[in-house]
Amino acid sequence: MTSTTFARLLGALTTGYGALVLARPATLAGPCELTGPDGEVAPDTATLVRAIAARDVASGLAMTAARTPSALATAIAVRVACDAGDALGLGLGLPTRDARRKAALVASAWGALCAASALGLRQGRGRHGAR
Repeated sequence: MTSTTFARLLGALTTGYGALVLARPATLAGPCELTGPDGEVAPDTATLVRAIAARDVASGLAMTAARTPSALATAIAVRVACDAGDALGLGLGLPTRDARRKAALVASAWGALCAASALGLRQGRGRHGAR
């Protein structure tokens, strides 16, 4: 698998996850412990979760559809910045230590995968020209 293919796959997975959360906010709110005792997501929480999901759909689509290595690298940088913000914001602000730890770990890991795909793009251009 080339670095470009890997980056686009990460973009497609990000888009898919974002679309799932748009349709079902509990997908993100549940693991973040932002649901009520009955598992329901409060309307104000659902609004915020959907905003995060829409951002993920947009950044994932940008990674998937980028036409040049430079555009793909920029889309990846945006995705990594979003994940860093999620790791920090959710890692500090969620209601329990366990939720903060899990959210920070998942966001950091996803950001690291995306960053690794960008490093592969850079190395690929250096050895084999633009892909």
